[in-house]
Parts: sequence; C-alpha cells; structure tokens
Amino acid sequence: MMPFLDNLMNSLPVFLAHVGITLAMLIAGVLAYEAITPYRELALVRAGNTAAGIALGSAILGLAIPLAACMARSVAVWDIIVWGVAALILQLAAFAIVSLLLKRLPDAIAKDEPGAACVLGSVQLAVALVIAAAVGG
Repeated sequence: MMPFLDNLMNSLPVFLAHVGITLAMLIAGVLAYEAITPYRELALVRAGNTAAGIALGSAILGLAIPLAACMARSVAVWDIIVWGVAALILQLAAFAIVSLLLKRLPDAIAKDEPGAACVLGSVQLAVALVIAAAVGG
C-alpha cells in the first residue's frame, strides 16, 4: 500500500480516540459547570441574557484551552484523561473561588449585568491559560 495510506490507517484511530475523549471531557466539564452554578446559563441565554452568555462562553473556552493543551502534549489517551480531569477540577474550583469572592455574582448574572460576567470570564480564561501552560510543560 502507499505510505500515505499506511500512515493514515495507522494514525486515524489514535487521532479519533484523542479527539473523541477530549470532546467528551469538554462536554462533561460544561455539564459539571452548569450543575455547580446556582443559575442555569442555557436557560438564561435562551431568554436573551447577555451576562449569562458571556459567563457560559468563557466557561466553555476556559475548559477547552487546558484540554487542548492536554491533547497537544499527550502520548496516550490516559494522558488526556489524567491531566484533563485535573484541569477541569481546577477550572471548576476557579469558578467556586470567584463566586465566594463576588457574593453577588449569581444575582448579577441572573439580572443580566455583564460586568460581573466579564470578571468571571476573565478569571476563567486566565486560569485556563495558566493551566494550559503548566500542562504543556
């Protein structure tokens, strides 16, 4: 067989496994985030709440960035799982800490106050970049 096809047939299953695991972890992380927040972002976004959109969008990016770093440096699916779980836990902890520091955060987002969502989103993205750098070594 041609070298290109041999390479494709050997690497495609690994590629699909890495992408599939990473996307599954991202979905699980978003669902966990949605479960720990005292408000339901998707329902608020559907109702036109801009602050909830900023918060949820930042959370998705904040979870995806370290997972992408995990996938980029991984040599096996287990690398993605171990470091991905650690990254997701740290990101969810970042939300919890911001919520403790900004006591009005849930009410502010529910009332569609974008300032609170921007602070939350900035923290989530900053933590994501730090985690990604640490994972990427």
